Parts: sequence; structure tokens; C-alpha cells
Amino acid sequence: MLVDGLISDACTRPCWREFDIVALARRVQTCSVRDHKSLLAWQRAHSVARAVVDISREYWRPYAAAIFSQLQRSALSAQLNIAEGHALRSQRRFHNHLVIAYGSAVETIDLLEHVLESNLVPSDIGYPVLATAVETRRLLLGLMKRYG
Repeated sequence: MLVDGLISDACTRPCWREFDIVALARRVQTCSVRDHKSLLAWQRAHSVARAVVDISREYWRPYAAAIFSQLQRSALSAQLNIAEGHALRSQRRFHNHLVIAYGSAVETIDLLEHVLESNLVPSDIGYPVLATAVETRRLLLGLMKRYG
């Protein structure tokens, strides 16, 4: 018998088993993507994180150590929060992690702009990474709207 969108037993009281089925259906609907690596936002965030590590290895300077260190942390945080949120299989928790990843993407963009303006990284190296970071931010905003 269907009562208020839930399957219930003969006495119209919802059973625990049916609540589990409803929760499972929500999880399947929420995260229909098989793997977090198939998300375009994760792929772009991963590209940014790898590029930032390469940039930091090549252009690191003692006086800019804090900037490069924070740049690496923020870029990696964006990628890892997408992965962790997806793994939780809950729409609400995925959205929360997307918000955190979005903040990390914004931080990464600001830091990339800073290292470019400070001439710590050559323009031909930094601007393509910045463009990918901006694309990541845009993709995260779209996911936030979808799962929010």
C-alpha cells in the first residue's frame, strides 16, 4: 500500500525496511555517476592540482614558499573534496563538499593570479592553468546548482 509516497504495511505504518529502500533510491538518484573520476569538474580540478605541483617544483622560491604551499593545498583540496563528497553517496553531503571544493577553487584562482601578477610564474605557463581553474570553478557552480 502506498501512503504519502512510502510503501507501508497493512496497518499503514511505514516499515523500517521501506525507509531503507527510499534512502537507497535517493542515493542511486543522487550519484548516478559511477566514479568521481568521470565527473568533468574532478578531471579539471585534477589537471589543475597536477599543474600546480609541477609549477611549484619548477618555480619555487624561498621568499614565496608560503604562497606555493597554499596554492598546492587549495588546488588539491578542490579535487579531493569532489571525490570525498561523491563517495559519501548522499545528495546533501555531496553538495556540502562541492561548496568546500568551490571555495578551494576560488582560493586557487586568487593564488594563481597572485603568482602571475608577481611574476613568480611565466605567463605562458600560468595562464593556461588559471583558465582550467576558472573552468573548474564554473563546473563546480553547475554541480552545486544541480545537487543543491
